[in-house]
Amino acid sequence: MEIFRKRLSHYLPFDMEFVPDVKNTKNLSEKEQKNLEGEALLNRIQQGDYVVLLDDKGNQYSSVEFSRFIEKKLYSVPKRLIFVVGGPYGFPDEVYRRANEKLSLSRMTFTHQMVRLVFVEQLYRAMTILNGEPYHHE
Repeated sequence: MEIFRKRLSHYLPFDMEFVPDVKNTKNLSEKEQKNLEGEALLNRIQQGDYVVLLDDKGNQYSSVEFSRFIEKKLYSVPKRLIFVVGGPYGFPDEVYRRANEKLSLSRMTFTHQMVRLVFVEQLYRAMTILNGEPYHHE
């Protein structure tokens, strides 16, 4: 994943922030855990940020379509474009309400680590498509 993060920095400012896992979840219900995770996420989002949730119920794109999506957002989002990976139980309602849209990488379920890797690679792929570089093949 680190190699794609470094490569992305040639195209745009890119950073990954990780919200720490909720501690002592043994005595928490799924809803309580989800709400605590959501609160931590919302505390990191600023007014004016454009928030895209990586969610299995979101829109799915081909790599070329995703590159067009990124291009459009890079020129239209007033502040930061933020992609958010949820916790093991998904997002609470408050996070869904704050989100501007949802994006699905697949209808399948992945670990958070896999979602991060696949997403960062697809973002890099999108940037190479937009710049006409020979990484993506149709």
